[in-house]
Amino acid sequence: MSVDTILRPAPLTTREVSFQELDNDINRPLESFPTFRWWIAISITSGMATLFLVGIYYTVFYGIGTWGNNNPVGWGFAIVNFVFWIGIGHAGTLISAILFLLRQAWRTAIARFAEAMTIFAVICALQFPLFHTGRPWLAAFWLLPLPNHNDIWVNFRSPLLWDVFAVSTYGLVSFMFWYTGLVPDFATIRDRAKHPIRKMAYGILSLGWTGSHRAWQHYEKAYLLFAGFATPLVLSVHSVVSFDFAVSVIPGWHTTIFPPYFVAGAIFSGFGMVATLIIIMRKMFKLEYLVTDDHLELMNKVIITTSMMVGFAYITELFIAWYSGVAYERYAFMNRAVGPYAWAYWTMFSCNVIFPQLLWFKKIRRSALLMYPIIILINVGMWFERFVIVVSSLHRDYLPSSWDYFTPTIIDWFLFIGSFGIFLTLMLLFCRFLPTISIAEAKAFSPGAQPSGAHHE
Repeated sequence: MSVDTILRPAPLTTREVSFQELDNDINRPLESFPTFRWWIAISITSGMATLFLVGIYYTVFYGIGTWGNNNPVGWGFAIVNFVFWIGIGHAGTLISAILFLLRQAWRTAIARFAEAMTIFAVICALQFPLFHTGRPWLAAFWLLPLPNHNDIWVNFRSPLLWDVFAVSTYGLVSFMFWYTGLVPDFATIRDRAKHPIRKMAYGILSLGWTGSHRAWQHYEKAYLLFAGFATPLVLSVHSVVSFDFAVSVIPGWHTTIFPPYFVAGAIFSGFGMVATLIIIMRKMFKLEYLVTDDHLELMNKVIITTSMMVGFAYITELFIAWYSGVAYERYAFMNRAVGPYAWAYWTMFSCNVIFPQLLWFKKIRRSALLMYPIIILINVGMWFERFVIVVSSLHRDYLPSSWDYFTPTIIDWFLFIGSFGIFLTLMLLFCRFLPTISIAEAKAFSPGAQPSGAHHE
C-alpha cells in the first residue's frame, strides 16, 4: 500500500453528483409540500412543547413550590436540565468552528445541522434559570449589570452572573456564525424560488448576496472571524457553568476537575445528540450519500475519546475523595455509588463509560442501525450525570436530621418533556424552511469543484 493511499482522506460523498443535483437534493425538503410523516412528527413535538407551557403557567402563578425542590435539595430538575441543554449546545460550535479552523472537510455534511442544534439547545437552556427565579418579570432585572436607583450593583463575584455573560455571548456568537454561513444558501434558495413572497423573504435573508468575488472575500473573512470568536467559547462557557458548583463548599461539588470534566462531557453529549438527529435526517431526506458512514465513524471516534475522558474524570473524583482524607468528601462519593441514588449513578456510569466502548468495533461504528441504541444511551447517561451531580450531592448534607429524598413533581416532568418538545419542534421547522447541509460548502468540496477531480483535503 502506497503512502498516498494511506494519507488520502475519506471521500466526502459516496457518489459524484453535479451542482444541479446537489441543489435539488438539499433544497427538496424546502420546496416540496410537507409529508404526512412530517405533520405527524411536528404534531407530537408540538404536543410535548405544550406541556412546557402548562408547566410554566403553574410555575408562574403558583410558584416554584410546585416543583419537587425541598430542603436540602434546593436545586432540582431546573438546574439539571439547564446544564444538560448547555452541554448539548456545545457540539455545534465544536464541529463548525474548531473543525473549520483545523480545515477538517468532513465537517461540511453535519456542521449546519449541528449549528442549528446549538441555537435551539441554548434557547431551551435559558428557560430554566429564568423561571427558577420565581418571578422573572422582577428577578430578571438583577441578572443585568445595571445599577438601580439605589446605586446597588449585581454581584459580579457570583458564578450565576458569569453564566449570564458566558451563555448569552455564546448564544449570540453562535447565532451570527450560523447565520453568516446561511447567507450564500439563502441566495441560492432565492434564485430558485418561484413564488414572489418566498423570493422576497429569502431575498431579505440573503442580504443582497450577489456571489461576486468581493462578496466571497468578505464572507470568508467574516466566517473565519466568527469561528475564531466561537472557539474559545467552547472551553469557557461550560467551564463557567461548572463554576456554579466548583466554587461552592458542598462535598461532591468543591473540586478543581469540574471545568475540563464539564467541557469533555458537553462535547460528549453534544456529539451524541447530533448523531441521534442526523441519522434520522439523512434517512428521511435520502442524503446518505452526503452524510456517509465515514462521517458517522469519525463522529463515533470523537464520542469514544470523550467517553474515556469522562470515565477518567469519574474515577479521578473517587480517587481524590478517598485520597483527600476528608470524611465529608468520602461520604459524598460513597453515597453516590451505594446510597439511595445508586441506581442513577450506575445508570450514568454504564451509559457514559461502558456501552460506548462497543464503538471500538468498526462494524458497529459504521452502522447507523447498530450504533443508534448506544447513542440514545449516551444521551440518557449524560442527563443522569447532571442529575447525580446535583441531587446526590445535596440530598444528604451535614445534618442527618435534614436529609430528604428528591422526588420530581408532575410539573417538573412537564417542563422536562416540554423542553424536548420545543427543541424537536424547532429542529423540524429548521429542516422544513432552511437547508440542513451547506449548499455552498457541499459544492466547494465536491469532486466536480476540483480541477483534478480529487477530493479537497
